[in-house]
Amino acid sequence: MATTASSRLSELLRATGARQVRLVCGIILFAYVVSHFLNHALGNISVDAMEIGVIYHTLFWQFLPVALVFYTAALTHMGLGIYALYQRRQFRWRTIEPLQLVLGLSIPALVMAHVIGVRLGQTLYGHEKLYPQELYLFFVAAPGRLWLMTTLLIIAWIHGCIGIYFWLRLKPLFARAAPYLLAAAVLIPTLALLGIYQGGRSIAIEADDGEWRTHNLTRRQVGTVAEADTLDRISGGLTIGYLGLLALALAARGVRALRERRGGMIALSYGNGKTVRVPKGLSVLEASLRHNLPHASVCGGRARCSTCRIRIIGDHAALPEPSQREAFVLARVGTADPSIRLACQLRPETDLSFFQLFMPHTLSANAHASAPTRIGQERYLVSLFVDMRGSTQLAEKRLPFDTVFIVNRFLGAVSQAVIENGGQPNQFVGDGMLALFGLSADPQQACRQALKAASGIAANIDELNQLLSHDLRQPIRFGIGIHGGEVIIGDIGYRDHIVFTALGDAVNVAARLQDMTKTLTCEAIVSDEVRRTAGLADDSLPQQDVAIRGRDEPMAVRLVADARMLSALVDRGARVAA
Repeated sequence: MATTASSRLSELLRATGARQVRLVCGIILFAYVVSHFLNHALGNISVDAMEIGVIYHTLFWQFLPVALVFYTAALTHMGLGIYALYQRRQFRWRTIEPLQLVLGLSIPALVMAHVIGVRLGQTLYGHEKLYPQELYLFFVAAPGRLWLMTTLLIIAWIHGCIGIYFWLRLKPLFARAAPYLLAAAVLIPTLALLGIYQGGRSIAIEADDGEWRTHNLTRRQVGTVAEADTLDRISGGLTIGYLGLLALALAARGVRALRERRGGMIALSYGNGKTVRVPKGLSVLEASLRHNLPHASVCGGRARCSTCRIRIIGDHAALPEPSQREAFVLARVGTADPSIRLACQLRPETDLSFFQLFMPHTLSANAHASAPTRIGQERYLVSLFVDMRGSTQLAEKRLPFDTVFIVNRFLGAVSQAVIENGGQPNQFVGDGMLALFGLSADPQQACRQALKAASGIAANIDELNQLLSHDLRQPIRFGIGIHGGEVIIGDIGYRDHIVFTALGDAVNVAARLQDMTKTLTCEAIVSDEVRRTAGLADDSLPQQDVAIRGRDEPMAVRLVADARMLSALVDRGARVAA
């Protein structure tokens, strides 16, 4: 148990890089922004409602452990943002990534005066500035600041939404959740700004009353002119300091570029006759972007996928060692070959020759008539591999067209069972087929669909054997492998040869399980992951641990001697669960 926990912690640390830390910090900050915006929205009810709401808001966010996490996240996120400005050598300027960075870097400068005026004023002088005092400032005392605050709110919201989009767009449920997320992204800031406006109007009217001013603009609440001047000087100094850090990061970029030019250029050869010269220190993906060379990168160079993988041609001993994040991603896709690297992470110091493992989508001459390319998505799918046994011997004793006829009837019977049970035939390789389940179903339903499809395949092949009994010396036999897990799905291929398919360890394992049915003399092998997710009883199928190529530890699987029984097992499991 301790070993498992230790290995999981080790894997988590390997998977964590600067981007992951920045993401977690950003989520914490966005949670604060959402809470703050919802509090602003209470202004549509009344200023009193805003004041009640802010009590609960501050109780949570100023609770010491939460406050420590929040301020640590804020400082870390800001620092990593400045580092990103320095570190990123090339941007996809046609995407929203540069916009996100620019908006994010502008937030500290815009929010500085508000944070110093409220939080530091409370710490140094005991000020109790709440909504009445702040709304009075924005709508009566200094209306010009209202536009600054409105700009800040809009920028912070857009920056956060872009970050949430980049985080969730590869997740399985994003397509379903997108309409609701869009509605929230529009409604929350709209209601917040309307709440500020409604609250400000109320305060502007009440401010004409001398008694209101006496009770709400006391020294303890808004401070003195001298205190305000002190806070303004502190705010101005910190803002200048922050802008100085940005200038320092930009200057460091310039110094680095100068040193890279003086340090020499290296040649990157793409294996297709194309060679470019770039300064040392650029990643291979950045070099491709700089020279407008197509390079697959579904996640945008964030090391969240492996589609930018390249294979080094020649000696790779002089290359820098993979970072923890790169090593984690390569391990996830089962790559132990040291000549395979992530283009977004590899920064060569010497000339390099390579070729891309995944070619990016390139428009063909008739691309306008084709469907739009589906970018990669990460989601849970169940892969079912089925293969026809003895097809080689079948071909040796028949005319070629007769063999094709029988194989097509076999694949037709298999495809029919897959489609009837909610799956999608995906790839046909000779006399075998890959089917995918879960493109429009949750994991449990996908696992059940795959198991019932296997049962349907067995039944259909029995009927086919009876139909062709006069022509078959031996009945058609088959093997099925089923496994589920996180995969990347999207359009893969080149020009007119683009196919929608799945890539990942789960697909590879399903193929290997199918191959094992030959040696284990059974019709199907189902991973214990699929059995458990489908809700089948633990004793429903015999278990065996098998060695999977590319995995360090044996994998628990279930052997199915007669695939037709799977449908009844699924129905029984569903009744028990109900």
